[in-house]
Amino acid sequence: MDAVRWTLWILLAGLALLAVNVLWVLAVRGWYRLRTDEPERVKVRCQDGWELTVHVRRAAHRRFEEPVLLCHGLAANRCTFDFEPPYSLAHFLSEAGFDCFSVEWRGIGHSRPPPPGRRWADVTVDELIAQDGPALIELALAQTGARRAFWVGHSLGGLVGYAVAQGPAGTKLAGLLALGSPVFFPPDPLLRRLISVGTMAAWPRGFRNEWLSRSLAPYLGYLTLPLSDVIINPKHILPPIQRKVYANMMASMSRNVLRQFQDWIDHDAFRSYDGSVDWRAGLAKLELPVMVMGGSADRLASPKNLRAQYELVGSTDKKLHVFGCERGDKMNYGHGDLLFGTGAPIEVHPEIRDWLAARATPLRQGEELETQASPAPVSLGTP
Repeated sequence: MDAVRWTLWILLAGLALLAVNVLWVLAVRGWYRLRTDEPERVKVRCQDGWELTVHVRRAAHRRFEEPVLLCHGLAANRCTFDFEPPYSLAHFLSEAGFDCFSVEWRGIGHSRPPPPGRRWADVTVDELIAQDGPALIELALAQTGARRAFWVGHSLGGLVGYAVAQGPAGTKLAGLLALGSPVFFPPDPLLRRLISVGTMAAWPRGFRNEWLSRSLAPYLGYLTLPLSDVIINPKHILPPIQRKVYANMMASMSRNVLRQFQDWIDHDAFRSYDGSVDWRAGLAKLELPVMVMGGSADRLASPKNLRAQYELVGSTDKKLHVFGCERGDKMNYGHGDLLFGTGAPIEVHPEIRDWLAARATPLRQGEELETQASPAPVSLGTP
């Protein structure tokens, strides 16, 4: 009888702790919510039936034909680019005259629900490349009436862009900017251990790290999380911004995506899930304009890594830009600092804008392009 009583007490205590944590996370979400106008949400259905949500921030005065596709990285969501000004590239570029489309990849945020018969746990990077990327491009072109679009990706978002550009949809890209995207994965015991632990923690479906990040968000700036310097340099991101980033931007990772990253890190490869397609080798065949950007203190996409991928890219119109004190910047940028570092709005954003504007098609005053009549979901086929 005592054993039963103790079991009930333990169960009740566990439920009470869970309830307290739920209330804490809800309070954190409300307190640290982004206080800016919400972007327009548009749906697009991929050819395999998965419906994506794309957050659109249109230019108040559109100056350029090509829209800009803003593509987030691993364990992130659309808030990577659509954050509170001045740390919002979507706001910055829309003010410069570009229509901006911030995607949330399948299984992330508002694109989380899978179609019938599909599981989020089965998602791989291959599907982001074969399904999500082309659907995003078609949506942006339909919404703006443009012939081509620019791709701006951070980390995994840049890698997806590199691979999409090698496929049929690549002809519809006017240029690609990869920001902190590690095409090479040299031996790094720390990264190998981290991805191995993450993959194990993701069993059996995925790693739902939003809950953990929101639980810890209020403490950031007062304490530094272990190994956080791999992702950001906390000294370069203001504590209030750190707290809002962790409360809003962090997202889940499917187990298969983590297993694919583990393969890349273990074998220094950038390839498909089954190993049949080598996207790194395909960089030599790229012909569209490419901008390789990163930070001098980025441990994931180091300057050496950036220079190697720049040399590998076959485009005649290509540029390498490494942000850091050596070239007179405010800081030696890390991985996330490129977006949320105190110098990002005055050093990183203008470089991106100027590169895009130099390759964009200006619209004459009063010129209008034929666009989709309404923001109804765009469908690229049925599963």
